[in-house]
Amino acid sequence: MAAARQGRAGGPRAGFRRDAGEPGPAVPQGLIRAARKNGQLNLAGRDLSEVPANVWRINLDIPEEAHQNLSFGATDRWWEQTDLTKLILASNKLQCLSEDVRLLPALTVLDVHDNQLTSIPSAIGFLENLQKLNVSHNKLKNIPEELTQLRHLKSLFLQHNELSHLPDGFGQLISLEELDLSNNQLATIPSSFASLTSLVRLSLAHNQLKNLPAEISAMKSLKQLDCTKNQLETISSELASMASLEQLYLRKNKLQYLPEFPSCKLLKELHVGENQIEVLSAEHLKHLNSLCVLELRDNKLKSLPDEITLLQGLERLDLTNNDISSLPCALGNLPQLKLLALEGNPLRTIRRDVLQKGTQELLKYLRSKIQDDITSPNEGSLVTAMTLPSESRINIHAITALKVLEYSEKRAAVIPDEIFNAVGSNSVTTVNFSKNQLNEIPKRIVELKESVCDVNLGFNKLSSISLELCVLHKLTHLDIRNNFLTSLPEEMEALIRLQIINLCFNRFKIFPNVLYCIPTLETILLSNNQVGSIDPLQLRKMDKLGTLDLQNNDLLQVPPELGNCVNLRTLLLEGNPFRTPRGAILAKGTAAVLEYLRSRIPT
Repeated sequence: MAAARQGRAGGPRAGFRRDAGEPGPAVPQGLIRAARKNGQLNLAGRDLSEVPANVWRINLDIPEEAHQNLSFGATDRWWEQTDLTKLILASNKLQCLSEDVRLLPALTVLDVHDNQLTSIPSAIGFLENLQKLNVSHNKLKNIPEELTQLRHLKSLFLQHNELSHLPDGFGQLISLEELDLSNNQLATIPSSFASLTSLVRLSLAHNQLKNLPAEISAMKSLKQLDCTKNQLETISSELASMASLEQLYLRKNKLQYLPEFPSCKLLKELHVGENQIEVLSAEHLKHLNSLCVLELRDNKLKSLPDEITLLQGLERLDLTNNDISSLPCALGNLPQLKLLALEGNPLRTIRRDVLQKGTQELLKYLRSKIQDDITSPNEGSLVTAMTLPSESRINIHAITALKVLEYSEKRAAVIPDEIFNAVGSNSVTTVNFSKNQLNEIPKRIVELKESVCDVNLGFNKLSSISLELCVLHKLTHLDIRNNFLTSLPEEMEALIRLQIINLCFNRFKIFPNVLYCIPTLETILLSNNQVGSIDPLQLRKMDKLGTLDLQNNDLLQVPPELGNCVNLRTLLLEGNPFRTPRGAILAKGTAAVLEYLRSRIPT
């Protein structure tokens, strides 16, 4: 009995055959037989230091049982075998793959991750049907040029290797949809990447990249780009033109400022934590209408702009470990915000007990302070046209370097001439006269019409819009929230480039008709007014309109035809006295609301 037990323990297991000199455990014959039938062979985690020859020749050799059994049942007809299409060799001890891999031309999946491979055989180029190749977690130092011949390859996983360069012909992988190159030693990527127009997901994280080539912008299908932990100091403007991008990871780099994203209308997640960003401005935010997640932790931000409220779909805002001492009260108006992380900031204007109550209580507190900002502005002497230039604190650097003309939070009844005089021959693109006591728009603003594209006149006492504003023909962003406006002049139709207008917290009782006549509008923010109705037929003609905020108005009904405005990505209707759609429908989001409204259209 003991001898029998020893024989069972020490000898080959049933179903295994070990040839003399064969390295490591043999392959169970049962697996080989099954692979001939279903075309799949899984040899993961078998301590193989070499792939047995009969695996490579599985489609060529006559099986052993054919010599032993001359009466075949339906299940044993080896000559009707299926070509091997899936081979898994993961988590073994392989140091190389044989050139015999060419004997498996039908392979669509080859997985050799978690081995000790230092190279890939050039014969890989013969696997013309290969769609997925996983060689991650090995010791590869280079990739053979032959790999770029795999025209049907859709997924390529090369992460956690020792790659310092890639073949120039990489762009020939025209079917590639998923590419992971993270955790290597890449300092550059080939310009041929521009040809990877089918690529949807690209990870370049944990490499040594100092810049991203402009060619990357040619990837018109790219939705997810991960460049975490590289050495990036700037982001090229070409990257910001990637219209299909939905997730962008730039964490742990050396960025000092954010790029503008004029074309990234679909961007949902932007992760830029652990950089050296000091300023976040309206220019960085005004195009990000679809953003749900903004992660800015561990930077050097000192403040947030009021324009943070443009991100009406924002659900998560991480500002952990910055230098922020105060928050804009307008932050409280973000309707979808579920998480606001502020730990590690020197906040002095909000009591600790308020901060400890969580996101929703903090937002409620900020909303309660908005009206206080209007009725009790910051103390200071009233600024008049007689104010001396030295008292005006003109920021010449902002004008010359940043192209920003700022004179905000001064309680000014007028903007001193010295402010406009300081512009000189400089081109100013952004004007910020917010949080003053202006009763009218400064007439000299027309002097900036050839360059200004962003004007902020929010938190003033404007009761009308003068024609001076209507000649700013390059204007793309207009913020006139928190004023006393009841109407807009028809002359605003001349603002043929206007994309975003913020009219929140005014006194509109009627949706301004002139807005229907500005087809370039992408965002209309009209919350906290007294608007009683909207024209869905006119809105439908505004094919670029993606965000419409009508929260806290006097809408008694929502016209079903509004459901035909299929370009709307964000429609906010909460806080109105209508009965339908009910709150449960509104809570499901814009797509559900539009679908519900369409279902109510009379047929």
